Amino acid sequence: MSGNVYIYILVMAGVTYLIRLMPLTLIRKEINNVYIKSFLYYVPYVTLAVMTFPAILGATATIWSGLAGFIVAVLLAYRGGNLFKVSLLACLTVFIIELFVPGVH
Repeated sequence: MSGNVYIYILVMAGVTYLIRLMPLTLIRKEINNVYIKSFLYYVPYVTLAVMTFPAILGATATIWSGLAGFIVAVLLAYRGGNLFKVSLLACLTVFIIELFVPGVH
């Protein structure tokens, strides 16, 4: 990476600012389209999922133990488990798989 690091930071700041500024300046009235409203409603959830999922798989010794913990967490959350129960059982699943499955650790 040759060049002045301050130029990179300035360009990055400008792009970030423009991305946040453009909707404020281009869209002046309320959005009434149902499909666009639905899309905008789910954007934060999808963004969080996209950032979290690779971290779940990479935080364990192998992808398989992370995937097993993820599956347990999704199933328990889908069945209405509270946050403490879901996280505890997902961590316990990863621990048991990494402890007892040969070749995982």
